[in-house]
Formats: sequence, C-alpha cells, structure tokens
Amino acid sequence: MYWIIFIGIAIASYLVQANLQSKFDKFAKIATPGGVRGCDVARKMLEDYGVRGVRITCIEGQLTDHYNPENNTVNLSRDVYNGSNITAAAVAAHECGHAVQHAQAYAPVKMRSALVPAVQFSSRIVSWVLLVGILLIQVFPGVMLAGIVLFALTTLFSIVTLPVEIDASRRALAWLDHSGLAVKGTAEPARDALKAAAYTYVVAAVSSIGTLIYYLMIFNSRR
Repeated sequence: MYWIIFIGIAIASYLVQANLQSKFDKFAKIATPGGVRGCDVARKMLEDYGVRGVRITCIEGQLTDHYNPENNTVNLSRDVYNGSNITAAAVAAHECGHAVQHAQAYAPVKMRSALVPAVQFSSRIVSWVLLVGILLIQVFPGVMLAGIVLFALTTLFSIVTLPVEIDASRRALAWLDHSGLAVKGTAEPARDALKAAAYTYVVAAVSSIGTLIYYLMIFNSRR
C-alpha cells in the first residue's frame, strides 16, 4: 500500500512540477504593459499596501524567489527581478503578498512562524529517530512514537503553509487587477501561473500526510 501511495505521489509531484515549468515558460513570453519589470511590480505593490522597510533583492537560481521575514526582504531570482513578463510580475506580486501578510499579522503566517523553530529542530533529527525507532520498535516503541511526533510537526507545517500560499496569490492577483498590470489578456495567464505554483504546495502536503500515515501503520503493525 505504501509503495502505491509513494509512486502515486511521486508521479503527481513530477506532473505538477512539469506543469509549473511549462506555465512559467509560456507566460514568460507575454510582456507586461509598458515593459514593467518584476522588481518594479514588487516596489509598487509594497508601496500601494503601505508596507515600509522591506528590501527587494536579486538572487541567483531559478524558482528561488521567496520572502524572508527574518530580515524583511523580498528575494527575487534574476529572471523575475529583471523580467518584464507576466511570469515575473505574478511571482514578484506573490512574494510581496507574503510581505503584506507579515505586515498585517495574518494569523496563518503567525502560526507558521511559530512552528519554524520546532520544524527546524525536527528536520535535523527526525530521520535518525525514525530509523532507530523502526529497528528497536519491539524493545523501545517510544522511540518510534517520538519520531512520528517529530514528523507530524513537519506535516502540520505543510498543511498550515497551504492557506498562507493561497492567500498570498489572492492578494497578488487582486493587486495586479487593481494596478492595471493584468490587462489586455494578461489577467488569466497570471492567475494560471500562480495556480500552477499553488499545486506544488498541495502535493507537498499530501505527500507529508501519506508518509505520516505510513509511519503510523508501521508503529501499529510492529508494536
């Protein structure tokens, strides 16, 4: 049963990633009105929302764009920062959506931030705890149970991440519509691009839930 779930999730993950890359490549060919770049979109969106003190930086890599609440920066990959296309605009606006969430103390963001220290600790040791727990489950079942609790934290983090990402995209699309950038047939591509990106978080959450169920099955069958 686990292998069926694992293979199914692996295939779904591959398809979602391939779809995301395809959408991003396709919409990167659609220019923004006036040739507005991703960095310009980010600055204007933050300004319109009244969010101050957020730096916009250019970083290396592809699909490495993210908002860092620790140093209050919106970090855009080079293609997004300098890109004057719908993909760049949508991604830049999405990351600024996270900055707006942080500034407005959006509840799921506060919950996810509270989980970060525990998840960081868990991610460093959970694999070893689960391995030892499986090997010693007949003698010390508590070790396996501790590993399951640690893994459950990462699963909870994945679940909490979903509304955070969806809301960031909602804010991005609303601003793009209001700003006038999503016009002349560009609104639907922007929505499509962000929807494709959201699916990656859905697959990650489902994968984490499936793996957690697998460990619970091992614990119940071998205890």
